[in-house]
Amino acid sequence: MEIESAVAPPSSPLTRLNTFVATSRVGKHFKLTKRNTTFTTELRAGTTTFLTMAYILAVNATILSDSGATCSVHDCIPLCSNPTFNSNCTGPNLHLIIPTTSCKFHPVNPDYTACIQRVRKDLIVATVVSSLIGCVIMGTFANLPLALAPAMGSNAYFAYTVVGFHGSGKVSYESALAAVFVEGVLFLLISAIGLRAKLAKIVPKPVRISSSAGIGLFLAFIGLQNNEGIGLIGYSSSTLVTLAACPESSRAKLAQVITLPNGTVSVLSNVSSGVMCVGNRMESPTFWLGVVGFVIISYCLVKNVKGSIIYGIVFVTAVSLFRNTQVTAFPNTPEGDSSYNYFKTIVDVHKIR
Repeated sequence: MEIESAVAPPSSPLTRLNTFVATSRVGKHFKLTKRNTTFTTELRAGTTTFLTMAYILAVNATILSDSGATCSVHDCIPLCSNPTFNSNCTGPNLHLIIPTTSCKFHPVNPDYTACIQRVRKDLIVATVVSSLIGCVIMGTFANLPLALAPAMGSNAYFAYTVVGFHGSGKVSYESALAAVFVEGVLFLLISAIGLRAKLAKIVPKPVRISSSAGIGLFLAFIGLQNNEGIGLIGYSSSTLVTLAACPESSRAKLAQVITLPNGTVSVLSNVSSGVMCVGNRMESPTFWLGVVGFVIISYCLVKNVKGSIIYGIVFVTAVSLFRNTQVTAFPNTPEGDSSYNYFKTIVDVHKIR
């Protein structure tokens, strides 16, 4: 009588890697086996989470720098009454204009713009460091697969409502930051004593669910705007928002104005740039690139392709890196050249000043 013995097929390198990590001290600490997951699954999930949250690094810094941050009128330089003679303002009918509060608004003083760019890099570093600390604490001590980063709702309220565009609000940047610090300390205290959980339970469940949905809609609204997203949503004087997706050349700047009692119209501040389409709607190349990326992600999700979100993000990112195209992230402008040169450094240790 012959007995046939079944030989187990050789395991793949990924299977051996997952088994090795699961039985190691790291795998036991994060309870990979108990949670029915593997190292490669968590690695793929972490990469997806990073790519879907990486926009916060740029958007958070851009929103907060719109408040003017630590930049002030003192950062503006005197300009010549005739802009063509700024380098040598000497001659008849030429004089230097002492900077006033208006130097922070359109047309923005060049040195004030440079200060905003420096602060934006500082804020990117601060966002990275704060997110890194939060994620390390959440993963190491709480042992939860959750990523932490600055919220996109509170920073917009801070920049545009409390401090105002380039400091045009009633609260200074320093005072608003102090209030945020006090709020953070109070929140930490009520969390430490368990009061936060009790307060959360008081809130009705429908309100908690609807709040999460509302935050999601707010983030989607930001992602669909011109300045921070793909530009599908634009400004409308009649309905506030409308379909846009027009090229950069077809966008108009808006300014807040006031009519004085004597009938004089005065410009208060530059509200935003490029928020209203004046033509060529739904013809923006960057918008359609975003649509293609969304289609790639959707198709991969339907086909149950692992890492579908990663593929869509990588495709859009790779296409936008090429210069001299209509969808490039580095246009042929001084800002685009500066961003491209900064991007080419690969690794940069930026010191917060």
